[in-house]
Amino acid sequence: MGTSMQEKLGVQPRRGLRLSDILVTVLVSLVFGVIYHFWGSVYNLFKPLFFEADELLYGMWFAAATLAYLLIRKPGVAIIAEVAAAHVEVLFGSGWGLTLLLYGLIQGLGAELVFAAFRYRSTSAWTLVIAGAGAAIGSMMMDFYYSYTDDLQTWMFLAKYGMRVISGAVIAGLLMLLLAKALDRTGVTSLLRPASKKDYEALDDARHV
Repeated sequence: MGTSMQEKLGVQPRRGLRLSDILVTVLVSLVFGVIYHFWGSVYNLFKPLFFEADELLYGMWFAAATLAYLLIRKPGVAIIAEVAAAHVEVLFGSGWGLTLLLYGLIQGLGAELVFAAFRYRSTSAWTLVIAGAGAAIGSMMMDFYYSYTDDLQTWMFLAKYGMRVISGAVIAGLLMLLLAKALDRTGVTSLLRPASKKDYEALDDARHV
């Protein structure tokens, strides 16, 4: 039986994070940390429109987690990306401090649990939608913890967090999926991942010799 190209090169599938994975994740986080800093101004423009209208833009604060996962597709990336992006916000002078880092951790965990449920193998639209919603639910839990929801009536609570979950699903989910696909078409993302099984099978194919 012939030896495959993957066996010849001694390449083994690697699930753990490499240094390059971490560096790419941090780079994505730096970009989103800057976006997050200025997104607050856009976010505030929506407040006067109608009740809790700003919640429709909240999903941008979960986007680092989902885009980083789409680029790297390994365990831990969503959490690292959200926490690192929160650190950048703090460095820009955010008054939220440690609270912001905790939000980043829990929001990243909300997305991470969804990716883990699919064994880090799915990048479908539904997976990203659920991950964005999961990050939104994580932020909601933090709001509970800090008692930001105590004065809300039931209808106000449902409206506020319903819009946040939708925003997470659309912005952090679908929008980041479209962005990742756009990057994929440029060939940039192929530089971020090791060769796949299909790549090695193509090299073994006699038609390519």
